[in-house]
Amino acid sequence: MSLAWLVTVAGVISCGKDPGTETPEPKSPTPYNWIKPAHFPEPVYDFSENPLTQEGVKLGMFLFYDGIMSRTNVVGCGTCHQQQAAFTHHGHELSHGVDDLIGIRNSPAVQNVAWSTSFFWDGGVPHLDLVPLNPIGNPVELDESVPTIISKLNAGPRPGAKMPIDYPKMFQEAFGSREINTERMMKALSQFMLTMVSATSKYDFYLMGDQAALSATEKEGLQLFRKNCTGCHAGVLQTDQSFRNNGLYPARIDDKGRFDITGKEEDRYKFKVPSLRNIGVTAPYMHDGRYHSLEEVLQHYNDSVGLLANSGLDAAKTLDPLLADTKRPGIPLSNEEQKAIIAFLHTLTDEVFLKNPKLADPGIGNAL
Repeated sequence: MSLAWLVTVAGVISCGKDPGTETPEPKSPTPYNWIKPAHFPEPVYDFSENPLTQEGVKLGMFLFYDGIMSRTNVVGCGTCHQQQAAFTHHGHELSHGVDDLIGIRNSPAVQNVAWSTSFFWDGGVPHLDLVPLNPIGNPVELDESVPTIISKLNAGPRPGAKMPIDYPKMFQEAFGSREINTERMMKALSQFMLTMVSATSKYDFYLMGDQAALSATEKEGLQLFRKNCTGCHAGVLQTDQSFRNNGLYPARIDDKGRFDITGKEEDRYKFKVPSLRNIGVTAPYMHDGRYHSLEEVLQHYNDSVGLLANSGLDAAKTLDPLLADTKRPGIPLSNEEQKAIIAFLHTLTDEVFLKNPKLADPGIGNAL
């Protein structure tokens, strides 16, 4: 999808006036120094279409955390995507939106989005700049319309707000004029989300040559992980970006996942393979949050009886080939092997990312 939008920065130049009465030319936005981690691949996102600036990132951060984005002016993006939980809704099986309404899926992590080829559990959005439109319009998430949000942003600081914000001024600083429109809102949100880069875990230091970064048990877990798990959770990003049926029978609802996007029978009950980065802080797990611990997750893959029980369901027809061994479905692991893998998975926790003040709520809160 090509989204080569052009953002025009208007300069104001006064002519024929005395120097003391000239209107100063607006300051150009300051480029943001986004650095790709040396051990990461090239990003998928085309930064030339939306060059990051310090002002744009700041604006995106304010929009991300401000409840003004919802119908109730209380729920913001940061409600379901909390930094200390790698921008997931920690402890909630399903996301909670306006009026505490409950969604149908677990909130996915927001991290390393510059490398994502699609978004959401079903991959229904192909470009980062379009992602916020989904929760904004969802009646159980933000339940708001973009035109209404624009009106609210143009109205000036809200009475009683925790932090009075002059959004037209912030758009001026980020884009060169006070105009607030859909394109600029989406680009600003993307700019902030693109700075959510997690690449400083113990595992990263190990990959970059520090052999002492991992303990003997963690290294054992890494070897077991590489043998059993990298068919899906591949590479430094811990995901191959594919969609797979990992043997989860439909529970609360008959959520067909990728099938609802493509309409292809081969996509029925397939969901996007999530990155395992910061997996130790993002419980509960799976698209519907059915598992509350990593132990439960590994037991699911070890449970050949449970996987075989799906044989009479439509879900079994698309069970991933990596799990569909006719002799022993799943991933057989001893208790000790499971413990070692879990020890390794905790090395993917990135405390620098989780505590980075540049990603934190600047004090807006999500409510008035």
